[in-house]
Amino acid sequence: MVKGMIQYIKTVLEKVSFDKYLFEKELKKALKQLGAEEIIEFKNWCYEKFSIQHGAILNRNFLELAY
Repeated sequence: MVKGMIQYIKTVLEKVSFDKYLFEKELKKALKQLGAEEIIEFKNWCYEKFSIQHGAILNRNFLELAY
């Protein structure tokens, strides 16, 4: 179930990556749904896939998790 959820979230982010507002909205939803272990894998994937296009959004949202 968890792997299916992660794959679904990845698919959604890829489809909305053209719009920074939608991308951040979906990223925040994803981070609420995933557990700590899944977030590590998810974070690495996000930075590999979207760091050039949405680096600031990724930094902002993943840094908020540290607090």
